[in-house]
Amino acid sequence: MTPDDQGHLAIGDASLEYRMIGPRPDAAPTIVMLHEGLGSVTTWGDFPERLAQCTKAGVFVYSRSGYGKSSTITLPRPLDYMQREATDVLPKLLDAIGFRRGILLGHSDGATIAAYYAGSVQDHRVRGLALMAPHFFMEANNIAAIKKTRETYATTDLRARLARHHADVDAAFRGWSEAWLDPGFAAFDTTDALAYIRVPVLVVQGAADPYGTLAQVRVVEEECYCPVETLLLPGVGHAPHREKPGETLGAIAAFTDRIFRVHGEGIENAA
Repeated sequence: MTPDDQGHLAIGDASLEYRMIGPRPDAAPTIVMLHEGLGSVTTWGDFPERLAQCTKAGVFVYSRSGYGKSSTITLPRPLDYMQREATDVLPKLLDAIGFRRGILLGHSDGATIAAYYAGSVQDHRVRGLALMAPHFFMEANNIAAIKKTRETYATTDLRARLARHHADVDAAFRGWSEAWLDPGFAAFDTTDALAYIRVPVLVVQGAADPYGTLAQVRVVEEECYCPVETLLLPGVGHAPHREKPGETLGAIAAFTDRIFRVHGEGIENAA
């Protein structure tokens, strides 16, 4: 991988779209970004570049199977698809990119996957977690919001807008929405993993997030034995990095620098 490289990685039977910005994993800490339930490499916009500039770290972004230009999936998704991503796919991906030390930064589904990985796989390379709009259990407002999004997908230009980011847009949308709206998904709960996280955590949450209440933040504070920092953004919905990019970027950059500084890899030590 070069300082700004993109392409595909073979992980198991899947071909995963990726982009690597900044120094290679063997030259500097790496921030691995895990996208939301309808996200991909491109839905992050310029946030990865800005993050790389602020932190001097490498930033690795990828699209999970069924998203972006990665391999498509067979529907329906298993209801434990986030847990499977965390324990079956993410370890192989980190090994494949030569990940040596850094932070997992996740948004929505990606935040859940990052937290579940840190609580299930004791990986000393992961030095911290930055979780934006995470979810660890079901809430009634979450279901209502997804039903509304499904209606919007069927009746507006949402499908066309998402198709700019996904090669198989229907697989991406249905894989996410049908799993969450399946009656069996009512039992979804990954809070047990939180008690096993052993690295600092930053949670960034919009106070007006339709997909999750502050209860999702409180469970992190209550269940984690590791240091937990919280940034609550009034009036912000489900995408802090798009709605309040400056504040979100500043909080994440400061958090990552503190983590890297502990290991002698802070901004002032960067080349």
